[in-house]
Amino acid sequence: MTFEEIEAIFCTPPVEFHNRSPKSILAYAVGAALYMPATRSEVAEEIKNGKHEGLTTVMLDLEDAIGDQQVGQAEQSLAQQLLQLMSYVRTGVMSEQSLPLLFVRVRSVEQLERLLSGLGESLTLLTGFVLPKFSSDNGRAYFTLLAEYNRSMGTAANAPILYGLPILESSKIIYRETRWKELLKIKEILDEYQEYVLNVRIGATDFSSLFGLRRSPDITIYEIAVIRDCIADIINLFGRVGSDYVISGPVWEYFSHRERVFKPQLRVSPFEDAFGKRGRNLRMDFISDAMDGLIREVMMDKENGIIGKTIIHPSHIKPVQAMYVVTHEEYMDALAIMERNDGSLGVFKSTYANKMNEIKPHLNWAHRIISRSKVYGVLHEQQHFVSLLPKHENTSASHLGAVQR
Repeated sequence: MTFEEIEAIFCTPPVEFHNRSPKSILAYAVGAALYMPATRSEVAEEIKNGKHEGLTTVMLDLEDAIGDQQVGQAEQSLAQQLLQLMSYVRTGVMSEQSLPLLFVRVRSVEQLERLLSGLGESLTLLTGFVLPKFSSDNGRAYFTLLAEYNRSMGTAANAPILYGLPILESSKIIYRETRWKELLKIKEILDEYQEYVLNVRIGATDFSSLFGLRRSPDITIYEIAVIRDCIADIINLFGRVGSDYVISGPVWEYFSHRERVFKPQLRVSPFEDAFGKRGRNLRMDFISDAMDGLIREVMMDKENGIIGKTIIHPSHIKPVQAMYVVTHEEYMDALAIMERNDGSLGVFKSTYANKMNEIKPHLNWAHRIISRSKVYGVLHEQQHFVSLLPKHENTSASHLGAVQR
């Protein structure tokens, strides 16, 4: 995206970030997290060449994305890819700041311990580790290792903090009779190590498997009753104001689907407003690739206070990132609420004159909008997310914060 395009679309552009940025930025910046099997031998080359436009976060998977018999091979491949990236940085082929946020999803406490001791200097390229099947049984062991590593590296100026991203996806959490007790135990652990907790992630695929369920591309995860109820409880505990946890949403696993049951819900007008007749074709491409379902689910995520989503296909990157950009109307409301929080009044008409803003009830919402705007930027008044969807050529991974890093 060119400088002129940035100015035309953004009222306030996104910030740049990297794995040494403050936690308050990184927690929101994880965004659309692209999973890749750790057995992939092209990861470093693809990152260097900017193959996936807009890529901000990569999660190299040593767990479900590889077979049980591939663990040794995957660990070797991971080490090789990180060493290759390190060589690109050392030789000036690319800067460390231009890398996407890199995470490794481990499969056990023992594997995490092995990687922390075996990856050496390559660990400085990582932002953290994804911790699957996180529970009260293994959680403290995971974070004890991360805390010990971070404290041991505290005097090394070249070592960024390594964060943990627990995935809530175990049977004790989804089963109603054990859920609340287990969630409270998990929160006690996370509160103890909160400085190292970057996201709390929801593993809806594993939850669904315990009931033999799989959502179709025509509906969102919020329409699967048992999953919806569990997500509600996770938000109830970790999404409260003052808890300071950023919750990340479940994976969207479809990238093509042509047999539909329901009508698509993407309106034509935003696409035509942005791109004229060409916008209709873009809309149909999104519908054919099941992107309308993804966009709807991201909207539902946001409405429930969830920011960030696991994705499994590069075509998901831009739609998810674009949905997190703050609209001009949201930004103006949030700013006005915060600026008028001086006790002189309680309610006032919004800048767009289409709603009432109540200062006390809406203040916490306003703070979260401002936090998101710093990472993802603010659109101009007449712009909306559709403007960010078409492919832009010559996009560097270091530009445009969380939309076109």
